[in-house]
Amino acid sequence: MGSREGTVVRVSGPLVEIEGVEALSMLELIAVGPSRISAETVAIAGSRATLQAYEYTGGLKAGDIAAPTGGELSGMMGPGLLGQVFDGLLRPLSSASMWLTPERSGSAEDPTVLAREWKFKPAAAAGTRVSAGDVLGTVPESGSVEHHVMVPAGVSGELSWIAPESTVHVLDTVAVVDGHKVAVSEQSPVRRPRPFRSRHTGTVPLHTGQRVLDLLFPVARGAAAAVPGGFGTGKTMMLQQIAKWSDADVIVYVGCGERGNEMADVLDGLSQLEDGRTGGKLIDRTVIIANTSNMPMMAREASIFTGITVAEYYRDMGYDVVVIADSTSRWAEALREFANRNGDLPAEEGYPANLASELASFYERAGRVTTLGGKTASVTVIGAVSPAGGDMTEPVTTDTQRFVRSLWMLDRDLAYSRHYPAVSWTGSFARDAEAIGSWHAGNGQPGWAERRARAAALLAEADRLAELAEIIGTSSLPGHERMVLLGGRLLRDGVLMQNALSPNDAFCSAEKGAALLNLVLDVVDACQKLVERGVAATTVEQADLGPVLRAREETGPADAAAVTARSAEILKALEALQ
Repeated sequence: MGSREGTVVRVSGPLVEIEGVEALSMLELIAVGPSRISAETVAIAGSRATLQAYEYTGGLKAGDIAAPTGGELSGMMGPGLLGQVFDGLLRPLSSASMWLTPERSGSAEDPTVLAREWKFKPAAAAGTRVSAGDVLGTVPESGSVEHHVMVPAGVSGELSWIAPESTVHVLDTVAVVDGHKVAVSEQSPVRRPRPFRSRHTGTVPLHTGQRVLDLLFPVARGAAAAVPGGFGTGKTMMLQQIAKWSDADVIVYVGCGERGNEMADVLDGLSQLEDGRTGGKLIDRTVIIANTSNMPMMAREASIFTGITVAEYYRDMGYDVVVIADSTSRWAEALREFANRNGDLPAEEGYPANLASELASFYERAGRVTTLGGKTASVTVIGAVSPAGGDMTEPVTTDTQRFVRSLWMLDRDLAYSRHYPAVSWTGSFARDAEAIGSWHAGNGQPGWAERRARAAALLAEADRLAELAEIIGTSSLPGHERMVLLGGRLLRDGVLMQNALSPNDAFCSAEKGAALLNLVLDVVDACQKLVERGVAATTVEQADLGPVLRAREETGPADAAAVTARSAEILKALEALQ
């Protein structure tokens, strides 16, 4: 390796130029300077190469040594990921000192990590034939989901030796397959997708526990969704709610360039919240990757690929995983700054010309697949977008919309009126809604698609009439149109609004969500019939419909029966109106 060493010739922030390294490869990891700063090769021109450094380059100077490592940027995948906090290069922060320094090489092979002991339980017998993805053993107590030690990709043959039930460390060999040693952990390159057998074409919904999403703009397991919204519209809170309540097996939360206090809130919330599945803490099935705004910029660029590689690792074990990236705009800003320092020709708003392909390389790694071991599992990607000034026409937002199946656009006016989640029913979409409707029809909810269509039509008509009422006054509208306005308000405030701080309303089961929507639609139908019978619209509007609005908070998170009973009482009271 010594003969391949080169020297630094230029340093500009995270951009480092070196020369004199022979046979250098693209994406090869280079250790730069006396602190062995991690840097990745992004361009090669003759004997000179351009690197992007993943750590603070202060003190690095021309003439310092640049030593190739011969490998790509990789993360160590193994037990101990769940319930912990890592930086953008998957280096542990939970066991790090308060102040991080450049001298902290921060390798995933941290002494604390290497010294930790695990119980290995074999799940296969010596002498059997195994192939890639087969489970060789399990490691209990590595989180609230069972951790599997699997045959690596590209390896198959006779299992000549497997360790007995024993105490092991993460680098210990626990099996030998056709002469290949299999350790408890493995190194996985973060920029290359982990292999699988095939993609599934069927659609299965991911239940988020947020009614406006599950009822109007659902996302399928293995699909991608984006949450664009300006400052103060509630992106982070909404993503935290999805992390807490979605029915995924594992959550990977990537704090990409966001404020440190927000990551602290996420960590605190997940640490305190009880997991309904296991009775433990929710963080026990969560991996947090924190690369906040005060951390090295280019590690921010790597963090989302690190996060999705961790997600693919758990997917390969057979789990459904949700990756939450908050936010991809800060990631794109890191791309823009590095491209500007490199002298690349800027495209729209200064972003690099390959912004769309970089976004695609992230979102396309979502998918519901058959793993190498034959299991059905998924990675669902949800990315926040923080457009400057709330401009939804800027490049990151518009390019992201090309690659996602669901868009949950947050509306500033809704947020300022304290309507949360502030998901706009006019600017959002769900491309898989029809397929998800078919899934519901085959799984005991044949009316799901019709309810969704009725709700969308009611909201659209109510918005149109609200604009008209501002001009001519509500009292000038015909009775049936006033009932549409009334129904729109009931739907917005009684169903789509959700209180993240309420123990009854923070999470909503699919059955309760359907019952609440049925309640509002039935009340609207009853009001329309009253007007058709000659009851004055004013009389209907003055009726006590407070129980409709309070049903979401006065009934339990999964108490659909109580909502249905309340619906019967309200309809009976309306019938008595004269």
